Amino acid sequence: MKKLILLFTCIIIVNVLSGQERYFDERYISTMSFLNPVLVNPGATGFEREHHVLLNYRNEWASFPGSAKSIILSYDGPIADRLNVGAMLITDSNGALETTKFQGSLAYTLDTPTNVLGFGLSTEYIQHGLSGDVLNSSGPPVDITDMTLLDRLDGTNFFDVSFGVQGLYNGVLSYGLSLPSLVSSRIDDNPSTTEREIGYIFNVGYKFDQLDSDFSLEPSLWVKKLMNVPFHADINILGRFLDDRLRGGLSYRVGADEKLGFLIGFGVNTLNFTYAYNASRHEFQQYNNGSHELSVRFDIGKVAKNVGMEGDMIDDKMMEN
Repeated sequence: MKKLILLFTCIIIVNVLSGQERYFDERYISTMSFLNPVLVNPGATGFEREHHVLLNYRNEWASFPGSAKSIILSYDGPIADRLNVGAMLITDSNGALETTKFQGSLAYTLDTPTNVLGFGLSTEYIQHGLSGDVLNSSGPPVDITDMTLLDRLDGTNFFDVSFGVQGLYNGVLSYGLSLPSLVSSRIDDNPSTTEREIGYIFNVGYKFDQLDSDFSLEPSLWVKKLMNVPFHADINILGRFLDDRLRGGLSYRVGADEKLGFLIGFGVNTLNFTYAYNASRHEFQQYNNGSHELSVRFDIGKVAKNVGMEGDMIDDKMMEN
C-alpha cells in the first residue's frame, strides 16, 4: 500500500513537471451534470427562468491518501426578458495538483410554442499548479531550487471562451451541445507547448411523464470528449416522485474509468439536496471507498413552474388557460 501511494504521488509530480500544463478539463469533475446541466453547458444558464444557487462537493477515491476533492459554487438566473447570467467558482485538489476556475456566463433564451432554446457564452479563468505542500511532503524528495518546479508552483493560467446550446422540445425531449474551451489562451509569461483538440459535450434525454400522476422517468445520454480526459459516455436514468419532492437514479459510464453509481435526493420548498455514489470497475477501486458527491441547490424567485426535465417550463398564463 505504501509503495502504491508513493507511486501515485510520483506520477502526479512527474506529469506536471513534464510540460503537461493543462492536465485535465474541469468539466469532468461532477457526475451530476445530467441533473444540473449548467455545470458544463453555458447554454443552460438561467434556462429554467429562476435563480439557482448551487453548492457541490465531490470526493473522488475516498479514503485514498491525496484523493481528489473538489468544490463547485454556482449561480445562474434571469436578469431580463430572455437574458440570463451566471457565475461559477471551482476549486479542485488532486494530490499535489491544484486547479482554480472562475467563470462568468451569459445566455439568451428563445421560446416557441413547441421549443425552448438557450444560447450561452462563458468566459473562464483557469489556473493549474502544484500545491506548496509538495515542498514539505513525506513523498519523494524534490529539489527546491529546480526552476521548473518553482514555475509549476506559480501555476499556469488560461483564459477560455466556451459556447453552448441547451434545448427542450415539446416539454419532453431535452438536448444540448457544449463546446468547452472553444477559444483558449495561456496568459502567463511562459509559452504554451500543449497541443489542443476541440472537445464537446453532447446530451439527449426524454421524459416519460404519463406513467403515474406522481412519477416520471427520465433516461438520458451524455457523450463527452474533453481535453486530457478519455472519451466516454454517461448513461443515466432518473426517477422523480411526488412532484419532484423525491428523486433517485442510476448512472453508468462507458469508457474512461467505467463507473457505476446511483443518486438519491429530495426537495423541500426551494431547497434541493442530492447525494451520489460511484464505484469504478477498474482494479484501483479496491484501494478506495468509491466516489461521494453532495449537492445542495436553492431555487429562488420562480417565474415559471418547473415540471420537467432540465428546464421543462409551463408559463403561469398557459396553466391558467
